[in-house]
Amino acid sequence: MDKYYVEFTKEMKDSGYTILCPTMLPLHFELLINIFRNDGYNIVQLRNQNSNVIAQGLRNTHNDTCYPALLVIGQFIDALESGEYDPHKVALLMTQTGGGCRASNYISLIRKALKKSGYEYIPVISLNVVGLEKHSGFKLKLGTILKMLYAVMYGDILMNLSNQCRPYEVNEGETDRLANEWTDRLVRQINSEGISYKRVKENYKLIINDFKKIERRKEDKVKVGVVGEIYVKYSPLANSNLEKVLQSEGAEVVVPGLLDFVLYSCQGMFCNAELYGEKTFSYPIVKWVYKWILKKQKDMLNAIKEDGTFRTLSSFDHTSKLIDSYISIGGQMGEGWLLTAEMLELNENGIHNIVCTQPFGCLPNHIFGKGMMKTLKQRNPDINIVAIDYDASASEVNQINRIKLMLANGKDAMKRENG
Repeated sequence: MDKYYVEFTKEMKDSGYTILCPTMLPLHFELLINIFRNDGYNIVQLRNQNSNVIAQGLRNTHNDTCYPALLVIGQFIDALESGEYDPHKVALLMTQTGGGCRASNYISLIRKALKKSGYEYIPVISLNVVGLEKHSGFKLKLGTILKMLYAVMYGDILMNLSNQCRPYEVNEGETDRLANEWTDRLVRQINSEGISYKRVKENYKLIINDFKKIERRKEDKVKVGVVGEIYVKYSPLANSNLEKVLQSEGAEVVVPGLLDFVLYSCQGMFCNAELYGEKTFSYPIVKWVYKWILKKQKDMLNAIKEDGTFRTLSSFDHTSKLIDSYISIGGQMGEGWLLTAEMLELNENGIHNIVCTQPFGCLPNHIFGKGMMKTLKQRNPDINIVAIDYDASASEVNQINRIKLMLANGKDAMKRENG
């Protein structure tokens, strides 16, 4: 934590400061942002994806900084210099886990970049649940945290069903329109009615039924899973619109949900206590929260399974067991063992083709991702993994060519399976 930082005060909130946050998961973030808006925060999800974002990132960060940090900082500075926002009425919002990954230092890097660009007076708000920083004008209420968890679950189910409909839709754009309609509907419902878990489970069924109505072509497409560092895995800015690239090449994209990362982070808190025998007063609380969220995830997955129309991946407790004999559950830097587990989860569920997104400067992901590929391929001969490096100097042509080679191998394997 910085010894000195500009506090986001209650007066700033009351005077209508605009709070900017970077883009990562557009659908999930739209749900989350509107929950904060209902609490009186004027939050805007940035959408700027021009070349100046990378240029500003390079200008305002050390060249050894990991690629996600470079993009986040570049997107913030580009937005501040666009003229769209009054710098004296703006704050920036960034998540912070407090773990060993460099992401926990993004807050300090952002503040350093702001100072370099002459914006040192702009507050940077740390969004965390472990008390890293305090801002009198920005506080997480228990009810807000609960709404956020349900928003993540809604985002996961909408992302899952959208990815299974979009490549096959007869009427182009119908899937995205339906996903956006449900996002707006859920936002209105959460903000007007609060949270009723009975209503949440009812919505799962309604969402599934609406997506079932989308007219889809009956054809086989090669299925490609996407894993990697959380920001590059999900953000179209960071991964050069990877999902659109894969779909344009005739693939169906499969992306593990955000809730798995929430559970992974939660499990890490009590897992370390068990591994090292240092159980604190918070140990039983965190373990109870983990079990509670896991039960909610299983309810969502069961809703999809019971209907039988769409495919779903595994629950987190099953996924976490897949790494037995591969890697220790104590490997928790960055996405840690979860990255290896997600590749095994995808392969177990019939998605043998996998793109592992590797951002420059992310050592944990090169260990748990690229570093595990040889072992994974030796023990799972049907798995087809390609590691794609993303950084400011990466050649997009080279990235696409590597993806095309992986797809060609995947299509050949699918033909052999189909006789």
